[in-house]
Amino acid sequence: MSKISIGHNNGPQMKTGLGWQQHCWKLARKNVLGKTIPIEIVRMRIKSARQLGLAYPQYASIMLGTGRDIVGFLFTVDGLHLKLRKRLEMPEFVQTKLHTIEKCNLVAFSPSGEKADAFQMELQQISGVKFQSSSPEPKPEATWPDARLAVRAALDPLKLPSDAIVMIGNRETEKQWALAGKMARFIPSSEYYETSTV
Repeated sequence: MSKISIGHNNGPQMKTGLGWQQHCWKLARKNVLGKTIPIEIVRMRIKSARQLGLAYPQYASIMLGTGRDIVGFLFTVDGLHLKLRKRLEMPEFVQTKLHTIEKCNLVAFSPSGEKADAFQMELQQISGVKFQSSSPEPKPEATWPDARLAVRAALDPLKLPSDAIVMIGNRETEKQWALAGKMARFIPSSEYYETSTV
């Protein structure tokens, strides 16, 4: 195990050869599909984007970036616009959006200090949709490795690969959680809920 030097900020390790891997991926894709994508594949992708509540360009960009399809969303408390009162409160526009999502795993971070199981049950009651898993969000002082472990704790019960999961959140801190967890993408909630899928 390598020793961490003074001044290291616990950021991600930079993989060598990433540019070469991207080049190989693009070349392999071009060899299989040719210069243009067949219309049948475009239609399938448009349908998948609708089922996920994403605009087609968003969906296609994520797929091209990861080489994988999206299999789920990890929502933060802020990403769901929840008000933490005696009983959770969720805006109607969030409920409406959640009801449009099909064929996708829904996972949520529970607030720090709350029991994830109880939070998941209440979240399902107020939203009217099923969340497959819930796990405590990283603590405010969480390091990069701590954030990665929190993401894995949310996804591991369902054996979901992080690079096929999109995080919906609000804060810059939450974006850092997504980066630490090596997730497919972080989408600000304002952008996600305003997305037209027509």
